[in-house]
Amino acid sequence: MKMDIDLSPRLAKKVYGGDGGSYHAWCPTELAMLREGNIGAAKLALEKNGFALPRYSDSAKVAYVLQGNGVAGIVLPEKEEKVIAIKKGDAIALPFGVVSWWYNKEDTELVVLFMGDTAKGHKSGEFTDFFLTGTNGIFTGFSSEFVGRAWDVDSKTVSSLVSSQSGKGIVKLPASFKMAEPVKEHRNGMVYNCEEAPLDVDIKNGGRVVVLNTKNLPLVAEVGLGADLVRLDGGAMCSPGFSCDSALQVTYIVRGSGRVQVVGVDGRRVLETTVKAGNLFIVPRFYVVSKICDPDGMDWFSIITTPNPIFTHLAGRTSVWKALSPEVLEASFGVSSEVEQLFRSKRTSDEIFFPPPN
Repeated sequence: MKMDIDLSPRLAKKVYGGDGGSYHAWCPTELAMLREGNIGAAKLALEKNGFALPRYSDSAKVAYVLQGNGVAGIVLPEKEEKVIAIKKGDAIALPFGVVSWWYNKEDTELVVLFMGDTAKGHKSGEFTDFFLTGTNGIFTGFSSEFVGRAWDVDSKTVSSLVSSQSGKGIVKLPASFKMAEPVKEHRNGMVYNCEEAPLDVDIKNGGRVVVLNTKNLPLVAEVGLGADLVRLDGGAMCSPGFSCDSALQVTYIVRGSGRVQVVGVDGRRVLETTVKAGNLFIVPRFYVVSKICDPDGMDWFSIITTPNPIFTHLAGRTSVWKALSPEVLEASFGVSSEVEQLFRSKRTSDEIFFPPPN
């Protein structure tokens, strides 16, 4: 990776849309770490009665519902369609070859975040979707002869299939349209709600974490990504730490704001900035990151480029500093035993979040 790469957080930009909603993506020309890390990121926003036409992608992804309620259709390769009711906080693993559609029947806008691995995609750092219908769907590319023979339909039906849907990517359906109803059992094994799940970390006045991995959503093994939802209380700090299994961490700020510092090679601070809701930033492999949130708190959703990530924290009882012998610390820092003892005596709990100073 280039050492002088810009790690500054960015907002997504609109790619296409209309009355039914819009699709936004982060561009690798503006956020270079997308290309460097083979990561794609995008957001789908659907208005009431908005319908995102069926499509498949060149990349495996994790979807996370940022806002609203809706319905998603998911077809795994050679499997039946799963029609799933989705809501805020839902995380969904979308492996290669999955066909999906998305629908919002509520007044509140439905917003879904997508982050994934583009290493096998057509373009490094961005998703390429292939639509089954619409003006850019596969039917429009084949000749009438091929469509007719492949699906065994007459020319009139071919013409209807090819030309009736005038929308591209996202359309608005009539209010009277009856969409396929979700099946409660279809959520099993497909969705994990990070806002309702048992907490993996819970620090009073500090923060809470829910981790998405192969234990609670086995399908993420096929995606090759892990994820977590972190909710930091006002003024709290997230301990400096890094991924110790050569994984990238891609972070989207869901709510609130705060400050971020990232330290890289040769102890150089490569990022010091303020982040806010809607920002996306990427921490390179082995770089150390820490965050302090503003008084109103801050939530973020991250993917990690391994399905079962391991993090090393540099503060707290389980930090590497506590594992090293006193003599090694004295020699390494070049300090007296009194300073070493004072340093070791602090942060003696397992906490990875620190409440604001009194």
